[in-house]
Amino acid sequence: MPLLEIDTVAAHYGELVALDGLSFSLADHETLALVGANGAGKTTLMRVLCGLMAPTRGAIRMDGAPLTPGDPMAAANAGLALVPEGRLLFDSLTIEENLLIGQSARAGIWSLDAIYDLFPVLREKRRLSPAALSGGQQQMAAIGRALAANPRVLLCDEISLGLSPMVTSEVYAALERVRAEGTALVVVDQDVTRAARIADRVACMFQGRVTYEAEASTANAATLKDAYFGLTA
Repeated sequence: MPLLEIDTVAAHYGELVALDGLSFSLADHETLALVGANGAGKTTLMRVLCGLMAPTRGAIRMDGAPLTPGDPMAAANAGLALVPEGRLLFDSLTIEENLLIGQSARAGIWSLDAIYDLFPVLREKRRLSPAALSGGQQQMAAIGRALAANPRVLLCDEISLGLSPMVTSEVYAALERVRAEGTALVVVDQDVTRAARIADRVACMFQGRVTYEAEASTANAATLKDAYFGLTA
């Protein structure tokens, strides 16, 4: 049984179709690189999975149990946590307070100290507002806030957006450690090569559907490029 199952999910913004009967699954401890051009529906899917948006049809299941559509608390209780595009930290709170509001009733290894061990710079900056941090440090805080919920599935939307190559490497090294602790990952990134390097499997979206899936180690670059631009749809 898959850990996470997306079954013919559709989502709309008015008349605009964002997800069009999308289906795929994620195994326990698996890392999926989810790629595709801007407008493919990746961020909408992340929002639907974490309950910020209700699908217009279809079902999402964790361990075979359906999630209540559009219910962020149900998604969090089931073990889904989002690192959102743009970070969306609270500048009126300190870094440590941002981390603390991510905590849930779920038990797990990701205590505040564990997050600081993963990102030592956050310990140094814990009393500061996110506005005082660099973009890379803010991204680390956003990852830490999501980990504070001790998720079974960490959803990472545009994980390297706006980051320097050096900071991107640091962020991906941290995700490797998260993965090694047994957390399943869905990594959305425009850097296809980088995302595929950390993944077990790659899926490409185009116009709200998955147009290509393959094991990361055998993904064909030419086919992936065609899927990226909808040429295999």
